[in-house]
This record gives sequence, C-alpha cells and structure tokens, in this order.
Amino acid sequence: MPSLDLGSLSLEQKASLLSGRDMWSTEPPPDAGLPEVLLYDGPHGLRYLEDRTDTADIYGSVPATCFPPAVAVGASWDPEVAAALGAALGREARALGVTVVLGPGVNIKRSPLCGRNFEYYSEDPLLSGVLGAAHVRGLQGEGPGASVKHFAANNQETDRTRISADVDERTLREIYLPAFERIVTEARPATVMASYNKINGVHATENRWLLTEVLRQEWGFAGAVISDWGAVHDRVAALAAGLDLGMPGDGGVTDAQIVAVVRAGELDEALVDRAVARIVALADRVTPATGDLDVDGGHALARTLAADCVVLLKNDGDVLPLEDVTTVAVIGAFATTPRFQGGGSSRVNPTRVDTPLDEIAKHAADRGQSVTHAQGFTADGSGDAGALREEAVRVASNARVAVVFAGLSDNQESEGYDRESIELPAEQVELIHAVARAALRTVVVLSHGGVMSLEGWHDEVDAIVDGTLLGQAGGGALADVLYGVVNPSGHLAETIPLRLQDNPSYLNFPGEAGHVRYGEGVMVGYRYYTSADRPVGYPFGHGLSYTTFSTDELTVTPTGDDTARVSVTVTNTGTRAGKHVVQVYVATTAGKVRRPARELRAFTKIALEPGESRTVVLDLDRRSFAYYDITASRWVVGPGEYRVQIGADAHHVLAEAAISLTGDKGLTPLSMDSTFGDWLDHPIAGPALMRRLSERMRDMTEEDAKIAAQHPDWLKMAAGVPMSQMITFTGDALPADWLEELIEISRSG
Repeated sequence: MPSLDLGSLSLEQKASLLSGRDMWSTEPPPDAGLPEVLLYDGPHGLRYLEDRTDTADIYGSVPATCFPPAVAVGASWDPEVAAALGAALGREARALGVTVVLGPGVNIKRSPLCGRNFEYYSEDPLLSGVLGAAHVRGLQGEGPGASVKHFAANNQETDRTRISADVDERTLREIYLPAFERIVTEARPATVMASYNKINGVHATENRWLLTEVLRQEWGFAGAVISDWGAVHDRVAALAAGLDLGMPGDGGVTDAQIVAVVRAGELDEALVDRAVARIVALADRVTPATGDLDVDGGHALARTLAADCVVLLKNDGDVLPLEDVTTVAVIGAFATTPRFQGGGSSRVNPTRVDTPLDEIAKHAADRGQSVTHAQGFTADGSGDAGALREEAVRVASNARVAVVFAGLSDNQESEGYDRESIELPAEQVELIHAVARAALRTVVVLSHGGVMSLEGWHDEVDAIVDGTLLGQAGGGALADVLYGVVNPSGHLAETIPLRLQDNPSYLNFPGEAGHVRYGEGVMVGYRYYTSADRPVGYPFGHGLSYTTFSTDELTVTPTGDDTARVSVTVTNTGTRAGKHVVQVYVATTAGKVRRPARELRAFTKIALEPGESRTVVLDLDRRSFAYYDITASRWVVGPGEYRVQIGADAHHVLAEAAISLTGDKGLTPLSMDSTFGDWLDHPIAGPALMRRLSERMRDMTEEDAKIAAQHPDWLKMAAGVPMSQMITFTGDALPADWLEELIEISRSG
C-alpha cells in the first residue's frame, strides 16, 4: 500500500476518495502523494477513452485487441484460454496505464433473451467460476486489477436499474453466487462491482447482507467494492452496506453527504477510513503507461484463442473439414462484414478485423480450390431480399459445398435491452432453405451472442458450426476450423432449446411491476431440461470433433465422509489430434431438498494425439455433493448414495459409478416451528416421540382405540403440521417442557 497516513487527510479529502473524479478515474487528494486510479472497460478488450469526461462514446476508444467475448470463452471449457486472454488484457492495460479492467462478467445465463449474455460465460456456476478465476489470475498476474461483475443476480437488461430480482436463498447460494465466491476465494480480485438491480427489494449497492455479510465476512474479500456506473441511489446507505467507491464522479455531491452524516454523528468515521484504505490499496497497481501495445501479437493470440472456442454442432457425412472439395461457395453478409462482438460498454475499437471470406480464400488457394461469393442477405434487412437470395442460389448450385454465414446483427444484441426472440431472422432462414435445396452440401456458420433456435432449417443442412462471437480474429479462426487446420474442440456452455417457451424462466422473464420472480429456483438451464426430461435442440456440453474419443475405466473412490476422487481413461480413437473435455456430473436424491437430475461438478480439457490414452484424475470436494440448507443456513451433504457420471454432455451419460457417503453427522436443530414429520425423522427426538405416543396409546380407552384404528394414516397426515400446532391436538401427551428438552438435545447433537 502506498505510504499514506489517513490521519493526515481531512474528512473531506477522505470522502473525495470514495467517488470518481470523472467517468474513468478516482480523485487523488491534493498533496497526498496518491496517484489517480484509472478504471476502464472491458471484459474482452480495452475501451480506453482519452476524454475522461465522455459518458456515451462507445465507438471512439483507442484501438485495442478485441479478444473473444465470454460467450466464446465459455464454449472453450478451457481455463488456459481464459487465463491467456486475461494476461493479454493485463499487458494491454499496462500499455495504456489502466489500473483496473472492468471484468470479467460472470452472471448466469438464466434466460436466452438477456441482451448481455455475450458478456457472460455460461448457464452453469462451476464453469463460469473456473473460467472467471482463470481470467482474473491471468490479468492480475500482469499487474492491473480485475473487477468481477455484476454482483449479483443481474440476469437481464430490461428495467435493469430498478428491477428487484426476487430469489430464494438456496437458489442464490447454489446458482447465482458460486461463480463470484470461487473467484473471490481462489483468485482474490482487486475489486468486485455491485450491480444495478435490487435483490429481494434492496439495491445491490446498498445490500449489507450481500456486500458485507456474504462477500467480506463469509468469503473473506479484502478488496474494494465499486458500483456499476450510476448504480448508487443512496451514497450513505451504500457506504454503510459495504460499497467503497461510487462511480462515476458527481462533482462532489455525494462526498458532501458523507461528510455531513459523519459530522452529525450518524455514521462512524471508521467506516469511511476502512473504505478509503481499500481505495488507497488500489494505487499499488498504478503504473505509468508503457505505450508498447503488441498489435500483431495480440491479433495472433486472439486467433488462436478463438479457434478453441468454436463448437461443431453437426457434421453429417463428414462434410467438414473442407479438404477434398474443388469449389466452395461462401454466402452471407457476415462473410464479408463479420459479427464479432456485442454492443454497449464492452464494445472494443479493434486493431484490425479478419474477414471470413478472405481467410477462406487463402486456405482454398493453398489447396487449389476455387471460391465464389454471394451476399445472400443484408444484416440490416435493406436491399432486395429476393434478388439477393436468387444470386446465392445460383452461386451455390455451381459449388461442391456452400458455406452460409448467418446470425444476428449488432442491433439485435446489446447491453441496455433484451432480445424478443431466439429465432434466426426470417430472410436468413429462407436463404438457408433455398441454398440447401440448390447445393450438393451445405454448411451453416453461426455468429451470435445469445443462444438461437435451429428449428425450421436444422435438418436441411449437412453441418452447423457455432461461432458465437469470436473477436476481431474470428474470421481467421473459423477458416482454420472449416479447413481442419484446427480440430474443433468447443462445447456448448448453454442449452439450445427447441423453443423459447421451453426455457424454465419463460413465464417469469423479464418480470412485471418492478419485480422479476426467479420461480424456477435452482432448475436453471440443463438442470431443468434434464430433471423435466425435456427434449432440447442441443444439450449443454455438446460438441463434436474431427476425431473420436472413448471413455473407459471409470473409478470413483470416497476420500472422506463428503469427498471423492474420480479416475477415468480417455483415448483418442480417431486419426487426428484433438482436444477432449471430460465432464463429471453428480446425481443424487440425498438430502431434504429437490435435487436436479445431475449437476456439473468437475471438468478438464485434454489434448490427445491419435491412439493416445490418458488417465484423468479429478477430485470432488465437499461442495460437489452439497446443497444449501436454508433452515440451518449452511451447506449440507446428505448421507446416502451419489452417482458420479461422465457425460458426453448434460443429457448423455457415458459411464457411471455409485458411491455411498456418510455425509454430515451433525443433526439439524429442531424447534416448535419444525414439522411433526421433521421431529419423527430426527434420529434422537423421533424414537423418543414415538415411544411416548405409543405409551399414551396403551392407555387409550377402548372407544379411542377404535377411532385411532380407523385412521391408520394419521401420522402421514400430521407430518406437515408444525409441532406448535400439533400439541394442541394431542392434549397433555406432548408436554411443552419435555419437547423443550428434546430441542436442546437436537441443538447439541
């Protein structure tokens, strides 16, 4: 930490450190020897604006490398990709003198309609957390700090600054907080960004339970909590809740509010001092701009990383790779004007952009192939759609393979608003139909930030390549995959549903009257589709390769009461080198809550040469088997059987082994609010209760015994009744003092 005696600062100076000086920097107190801290977007490339007062320019930033956005990195399933991207961002931030890079975004993809899904990794918290932690470690290893966002339950853009995400605690703990928890506890980010939305009626920026009790006290976060830009509504309440830095600057208005309440004795100055100390600590990361931006190196890395993110969804008849064809027709507006990033605050001004048509032409020339092109459609819907389609059909009919570049345009996906549909634009669907009828073989390459339905045209084409958004070098990366220079190894990080209506959040998204109810609970994404046995277009975890892999010799060994070790052998049974993702899921009914059919609990990506085998060993920790018990306010591993599964994806199990775990030995404390069934299930109180009831039944009159015999299911009927009500029906059979003794025993149990 810079040498700064907080006692030497006036209250006004300290308060000034707790809000921005302008849009992108902190306020260094005069004569304090403290440098300004620069905070800039974004998650996949720097949006550095030389005008510090600019509030709206998303196009005029200094050129920087646009790396693959999180939607692509999620599909890589590779922490090494995330770490390399983070490190490259760190180097470019150093070159521009940026202290804190605003990212990564690790919010869960609750609905495919969220306009900002391109900035997030996955619908699964483990995958999101592992990739996010790797990104933060890579970035901070180069010096600058990260800002993990948007904390928390920020899963839509509709009414984002006011909406209350109404979420039960189990769902928060199991789905929406774990990625943040993993990053905080494992990667120690410099900052965490509090989100715009409310959580259960309280703004995230003013939510003490979230920012202090969970983030600091439970997870041990020692860095600075900053606000999303303009997310603070009550600066004093936010400071008391645990928010250190409000951004952007407001000309000192909120600084004066802080000074006033401290002077009035309504806020402890110690809170101010602790927040100031955390902002001062950020200055440790301040370095002068080096100016040494490696433009060529950044672009080359972006291409390498992007290729590892491409998902091969379908490849009937091994139409790909394009090795043995003589003529290729390249069709679609995105072949010449590629879509490679989303809209809003994360938009990067790229140093250059690879065009898919040009990159395909280079590969084709090396192989003596001829390439033709037709626009097919326009991204903005202008022009004569019929004439463009006719030209595409003519070009496609004269080629061995037609490659159609389709997807969503810039204005269909952006920060600030949500999508209305998951369908491909109608003119593009008509084009695919027409080309598929005319061409001998048809390949569709998709560019999009949010998941898309493939229905209505999927069965008419031979291959589908999901390119999501791949950054500025995505055109070259796609060409590398299409021609087999890179073997595709991406896997879906979110489910592709058959219909939007199949998504579990469909009836509750985006909410109404200022509230959005997370009524699906923990059944998000594949957890719902597998549990409800709902068919999907393509499942979470799906991804094909140009080679094949086998999975054998699965063994699962308990390593404790609530931990286990998994060993499995994977063999490349094909003729090409390739990368394979080992996906480990856990399935169980143990515990007192409804569990999803299976949950991803470990994964790793390995590279294998043809014929090579490797034994992969993965440890499953306590949380791999736990659920969050809201009555006990803790994670619980229920005693019982757990099935450890190796999945080709979330729907298809390749191998399975069952183990029994002792789980938690501690007993859940009872109370008078506990149900009669809870009391009966308790290993100490239950037998005692039954003995006492049996004794009373022996003392029954003959008439009472006949009545009891007519209702043999009375115990089942009474199971859901709280004990406080039950005793009103049992008279003196269950004395209150005797029950209190059992409650004390349960607490010490």
